[in-house]
Amino acid sequence: MMLPHDIGSTLTNLARKAIEHYLIHQTNLPVPKDLPRELYDQKAGIFICLKVHGKLRGCIGTFRPQQDHLISEIIHNAVSAAVEDPRFSPVTLKDLPNIHITVDVLTPPESIPSPDQLDPKKYGVIVQKGWQRGLLLPDIEGVDSIQEQIRIARSKAGIRANEPVELFRFGVERYSELENNEDDHR
Repeated sequence: MMLPHDIGSTLTNLARKAIEHYLIHQTNLPVPKDLPRELYDQKAGIFICLKVHGKLRGCIGTFRPQQDHLISEIIHNAVSAAVEDPRFSPVTLKDLPNIHITVDVLTPPESIPSPDQLDPKKYGVIVQKGWQRGLLLPDIEGVDSIQEQIRIARSKAGIRANEPVELFRFGVERYSELENNEDDHR
């Protein structure tokens, strides 16, 4: 996925507008018509992570595209992260000014034969056993080993440590509202 280097603020602003519009109107933001052309032409999995004062407040996404283009994927996943993450109460308009947003654009997952082809700082991981699937984004604070990355993804999927799994890795382009990118996403 090749997006312009300066597209980050466009993506995070779109996510913020999508959440605000949903909280006010209880409907998804109509697709804006004035965004860079490449956003209408490309599809990708997108994760939207929300934090308040450095603590996770919502993180939902798709590892494969579900919408017609990046813009719709961001709108849909931003609203989901704000109001559908079962770990948190829904975001309110009062919460919104304190929320920091990151948008992760995922590369397509690729099957890997062994954990040796993972790097928790560079690649996210998907572990799969039948219909059970757990995903962990890359470069999460405190996740420094391949074993820890796989353990967390297994736990998210409800897959026990001794059960065989298929492994997939993916890369991300992370766009953050913060300049220093001190994020950890789960």
